[in-house]
Amino acid sequence: MKPINEMKLTFESRSCNEGFARSAVASFISVLDPNVEELSDIKTAVSEAVTNSIVHGYKESIGTVYIHVKIFEGAKVCIIIRDKGCGISDIGKAMEPLYTTCETGERAGLGFSIMESFMDKLKVRSKPGKGTSVTLEKSIVSKG
Repeated sequence: MKPINEMKLTFESRSCNEGFARSAVASFISVLDPNVEELSDIKTAVSEAVTNSIVHGYKESIGTVYIHVKIFEGAKVCIIIRDKGCGISDIGKAMEPLYTTCETGERAGLGFSIMESFMDKLKVRSKPGKGTSVTLEKSIVSKG
């Protein structure tokens, strides 16, 4: 299926860019007139995916985070957030609630659980040493 509109965004994996990414995606999908809850769900899921790229994908280095947002007929949104970081060796384990690779205790290990609960569909692909791609899908059912 061909999108009716799409945008691509790249930025450095700095924590100060997480809010920018969330706002940029929210602004782009605003044409669909989502209600406050739908918009909040999408912004939260994007924040979690971008934060994962920054904190876990690139760890102590600076890399590039890639976002590709597509809007399809029927108000379906597809958001792909990708990095070329360290990758995930065990996606199943990483998606378990409370699992984290963070050794400082600063992370709760709920990122994928949050993404999954706020979006209609979540798909994670990753290769160790090559990076991770998170696909988030949601249909906007309200009209404002």
